[in-house]
Amino acid sequence: MNYEIYTTVDWLMFFYIYCFLGWFVESTYVSIQHKKWINRGFMRGPFLPLYGSGAVIMLFVTIPVRDNVFLTFLFGAVGATILEYFTGAAMEALFKVRYWDYRRQKFNLHGYLCLTSSIAWAFLTLFMTEIIHRPIERFVLNLPPSLEWCLLGVVSGCFVMDTIQSTREALSLAKTLESVSKLRADLEEMQVQLALLKAETEQNIENAKEELRAAVAENVEAHKEMVSARREALEEAVAARREELSEAVEAHKEAVATRREELAEAAAARRETLAARISTLNEKMADTTRLLNNKKSILRPSILRRNPTAVSRRFANAWKELFKE
Repeated sequence: MNYEIYTTVDWLMFFYIYCFLGWFVESTYVSIQHKKWINRGFMRGPFLPLYGSGAVIMLFVTIPVRDNVFLTFLFGAVGATILEYFTGAAMEALFKVRYWDYRRQKFNLHGYLCLTSSIAWAFLTLFMTEIIHRPIERFVLNLPPSLEWCLLGVVSGCFVMDTIQSTREALSLAKTLESVSKLRADLEEMQVQLALLKAETEQNIENAKEELRAAVAENVEAHKEMVSARREALEEAVAARREELSEAVEAHKEAVATRREELAEAAAARRETLAARISTLNEKMADTTRLLNNKKSILRPSILRRNPTAVSRRFANAWKELFKE
């Protein structure tokens, strides 16, 4: 390969060809893994600029060591690795998206490159410079200049338009991601504020409960004191009423005793009076009996003979006594 004969147009043609080959290989590989067609890369069209840029850099940096396989291997790995790192970091800084991520791989640097990828780039450099690039070089160098310019113009136009559109979409996506990230941050802040508000509300509720418990305790103590004072007042009133009732009972007992004595004296006087009257009546009854006994023999026969059916309703007993057989 004679790198000194390449023109700027040739380098651009190599760039576009390797962009297409890189897109075709990676899209085919990923599509087979996912069992469906996947258009890999940043752009809509069949271009992967990283592979085109990597191929051009690998071809360019190996110019001084084209005859040394080991140095070609080493220079290709270093050049492609540096390109991959800065391209990944720049795209993430600009578009807020990682288009590849090696953080799960061992010996990675910030996820933009890893040892496996660098070794793959080194072998790809040997494979490209020794095998792939030879037929591509012949194809490009044998193109008529007019045709080469025509193809370069068409492909460049499509590439530039695709790059502009893809960049706009990526920037729009970056803005959307920033908006979503800001909304998420606002949401997290709101959640924190809600958590703080909830904690503050719970604390206020606990404080209110404590205040209510204290107020209830004070009311209970005040009520107990009131009840105690009321009980003492009632006990004093009951004691005073009991004393009043005791005094009234004593006075009533004295009145009853006095009345009993009076009644006893009156009853004694009544008995004496009744005894005197009974004695008098007995004397009168004795006199009447004697008188009747004296009259029985005189009155009874004549009365019975004159009126044997005579009776006395008012003095029936006396009648029976006087006229009994």
